[in-house]
Amino acid sequence: MECSFLRGLFLVALTTIAFGDDGEVTFVSQRSSKPAQKLSRYGWYGNVRLQKFHVPEDTAVARWLFTVKKGHNLNCGQHNVTIHIRWGAPPVINPVSSVFPDDTLWSPCVSLSLLVKSENSTTFNLSNPAPGNWFIVAHLPEDDGRIEQKGFPSCSYFFQSQLSIRRAVDTPILQQATSLQQTAAPDVPARLKLYVPEFASSLSVSVAKCSSKEGPNSETCSLVLKLGSSSLPESSVTVNCSGIDCNAILSAPPSGTWLRVEVESQQENRTVIFSITSNYKVGCKPKSVGLAVGDDFKGNSSSDNTTLTDGASVVSVSSASASASSVLAPGCVWKVPVLYEELDVLSLQFNPVNGPNVSVTHTHPTLLSYPLHSLSSGGTLNLQLKLNTTNITLSNSSSVVACLSPWAPVLDLNRSQPCHTALFGGYGVRVDVDVPKAVVRLPFPPSATWYLTLQLTCNSSDCGNTSVVSVVPEVFISACIEKCGEYGECRLLRSYSYLYGACVCKAGWAGWGCTDNATALSLSRQATATVLLTLSNLFFLPCIVVAVKRGYITEAAVYLFTMFFSTFYHACDQPGVMVMCIMDYDTLQYCDFLGSVCSIWVTILCMARIRHSFKYALFLLGAMLIAMSLQLDRRGLWNMLGPVLCAVLVMVTAWVYRGVRLRHCYPPSWKRWAFYLIPGMVCALIGVCVYIFAETEDNYYYTHSLWHVLVAVSVVFLLPPQEKGTEPWGWLMDWSQTWSWRPRIWSGFENEYMDHSTSIF
Repeated sequence: MECSFLRGLFLVALTTIAFGDDGEVTFVSQRSSKPAQKLSRYGWYGNVRLQKFHVPEDTAVARWLFTVKKGHNLNCGQHNVTIHIRWGAPPVINPVSSVFPDDTLWSPCVSLSLLVKSENSTTFNLSNPAPGNWFIVAHLPEDDGRIEQKGFPSCSYFFQSQLSIRRAVDTPILQQATSLQQTAAPDVPARLKLYVPEFASSLSVSVAKCSSKEGPNSETCSLVLKLGSSSLPESSVTVNCSGIDCNAILSAPPSGTWLRVEVESQQENRTVIFSITSNYKVGCKPKSVGLAVGDDFKGNSSSDNTTLTDGASVVSVSSASASASSVLAPGCVWKVPVLYEELDVLSLQFNPVNGPNVSVTHTHPTLLSYPLHSLSSGGTLNLQLKLNTTNITLSNSSSVVACLSPWAPVLDLNRSQPCHTALFGGYGVRVDVDVPKAVVRLPFPPSATWYLTLQLTCNSSDCGNTSVVSVVPEVFISACIEKCGEYGECRLLRSYSYLYGACVCKAGWAGWGCTDNATALSLSRQATATVLLTLSNLFFLPCIVVAVKRGYITEAAVYLFTMFFSTFYHACDQPGVMVMCIMDYDTLQYCDFLGSVCSIWVTILCMARIRHSFKYALFLLGAMLIAMSLQLDRRGLWNMLGPVLCAVLVMVTAWVYRGVRLRHCYPPSWKRWAFYLIPGMVCALIGVCVYIFAETEDNYYYTHSLWHVLVAVSVVFLLPPQEKGTEPWGWLMDWSQTWSWRPRIWSGFENEYMDHSTSIF
């Protein structure tokens, strides 16, 4: 199972009667958990472990339990596991302190650090958490660059998280203009909720008739009125009520959603009784379009591109002028319909229905809305605002101000802090004659309805002859920022059913969009890496020559195959611009791995000096099994270790058998051991040690090139000498048929055992 949900609404003994725990509200508990995941060192966002939890409405307390366990008994010392928590979208993190791309903005998240030696756990509590999706990411410290070969023991840690919540099932609902009597104690606040409809421009919540339950001798109640979720610092409003009456007013509240209300008493050992009332104001509501939908597909949407308020008539934005103030009521906006196009996974496009140009006036704001669903929060929200000055001359003192805000639109852009709603902050930009284009990029935007408010502003009260200007707002969702640029690759990642995008950088570039060149490789260094990794394969040429000269044609063909595909695989595998791919990358990699393992396989079997029919049968059988294992797991340890052990077993068996028959150490020549076998084994051993223990991201092109050289040199030393009775090109001589060039298999064992005094090598 992808995740195990232990969700059961435990009817815990939290059901209360009047004046019980937390007033008359009934609470139930709910739990969920995720399976343990192996942690990785942070190199890019794909190394984190992302988990998503859903917090339902009316949740009073949320408690996460984070546990980290070591996966083995190795002594790995202590490690810091970093945990990031964010509401609405995955956390945007920067553990390596890299530079973000230009015009990129993001919201901070909560971060925890857990010191782990063998096992450790910590809890994270939230009171009145915001309902919706909460995202958790965890990772180990920054990657040290060492390349770990799969299958060898290494330090591993596993991360698991569990969520327990306490949720109210009968929270009182505060109706519009209806007074509700409540009680609040120091440790038992009054919890309520109210629904804010769409197009609500303001909201007020009032507390009145406050009195103490223990006696009427208190003139003040000392209540604290809270609106919104206290888990988000910028998404709540707190008012201290020192008198009998108080109220909280929200301008531009989040629309179309439930809003949490909490009243706390600050009087010790006293229960406070009060009445609470809410009122909202709809300042600008569009005219109903009715139920007939046929007109929406006829291409004439002028009636949609309008804003109607308080009985005002239909007015097209394109006909806006200085007299628009007599048409629209104060606080209203021009509403521009937007077409939502889903192009691909994490690829969405928002286009104004009446064309790319949008008219903006100084009298009223122009509003466009962009609904982002939860599946879109794994991408990047891009805003590109261009000023169209083709037919309009804009003075130097005039500019177009824009505000991109979630949950609620900003209806007034002339305040000191224009781009901010009641509970959420927005992102403001400005375009004018000097700067006709502005860009905003928001990685991992929260899933909500986003609003873009546009308005023409002038230094004076009158903008002169320019009352309407045209701008081109481009809003779209992309998986990554600018497709990660030239030195990056955008990858789609998945955590259970949730998809998100991230950039994996190459050639030393770093950052969220692979734009940080602090550690970037220069072109000369990239060229050096390409030359070393490709030309080092030419050391297989001596192997091919020696094999052909000694009559090992099959082995020489395998070495040629390995040299060819290893050369072009590393030419295609370069991280920078020095790249040349003659075929698909995956094909080149597969052939390189296949050739490398087969080269070792045929070399050791050749050293065994077994019968040719048996040897070639093992060649073919081993090649097919190696191809199968590489298809199953290309980087598995046993892909190379298995063939090596099997080939060594065959070789040792053959050598021991000969040694017993000859009653002498095999090979019998000490020169063969001193000048060929031992140097070849030493080169192979050094190459394996370099490949397994010395390779890092920084020295890869040095160490891996050395691995190529050492393997090729070891093959030259280890190949046995030419067999008796063979010509240089591998044809066996049959003196009974001198003029016949038909090849046949020579029985090596048979000739060797007929003359025990003859040295095999």
